[in-house]
Amino acid sequence: MPTNTPNIEWTDAGTPRAAAFDDVYYSDADGRAEAEHVFLAGNSLPDRWRETPSFTIAELGFGTGLNFLTALSAWRDAAPTTTRLHFVSFEAHPMTAADIRQALSRWPDLGIDADALLSSWPPARGFSTRDVGAARLTLGVGDANDLLPRWQDRADAWFLDGFNPAKNPDLWRAELMAELHARTAPTGTFATYTAAGWVRRNLIAAGFTVAKINGYGTKREMLVGHV
Repeated sequence: MPTNTPNIEWTDAGTPRAAAFDDVYYSDADGRAEAEHVFLAGNSLPDRWRETPSFTIAELGFGTGLNFLTALSAWRDAAPTTTRLHFVSFEAHPMTAADIRQALSRWPDLGIDADALLSSWPPARGFSTRDVGAARLTLGVGDANDLLPRWQDRADAWFLDGFNPAKNPDLWRAELMAELHARTAPTGTFATYTAAGWVRRNLIAAGFTVAKINGYGTKREMLVGHV
């Protein structure tokens, strides 16, 4: 079992902050609305789900699981019942179940799926897979720079949600973006909250077409793109 759980602090708004990276896991304003704006709308979801029998989302930075649960909720509402969502997420420092429950407590309608997610928590190092509601969840616990080259599937959409690139540069490095591009489907997309210039350049160098759009809340810009 992983022993490198993060030291969590809590803001006055009740948002978890990783002490090691001095960064919050989601917006103090509304983390779920942020996930919907950045990752769902940024990847043109759920519109794309209506046209495919299955869909794979991959993510850098599982964190509280809020992005996953937000996507699962939207999938359940929008996708045909015959379709299947596969969600793959890479996380070096899994939170404890207690911290995840506290972080998700703002959104009680996610509780049933959160219970299913945490029923066999924490995940083992390396890859493990579990069913959560209508989704198959694969967790890669460890350094994404080591694990991503071992992943043999391809993503239809990427959620790039590592901590602030200035504080966690290893999750935004050019070599990792190149691996990510190689594991993206021909019609694949990505979205991320950051608009950092060097991250944008790394994504372009990897082969993505990149654009800036309006960010969430007070954040002026974010990046989206496609292969």
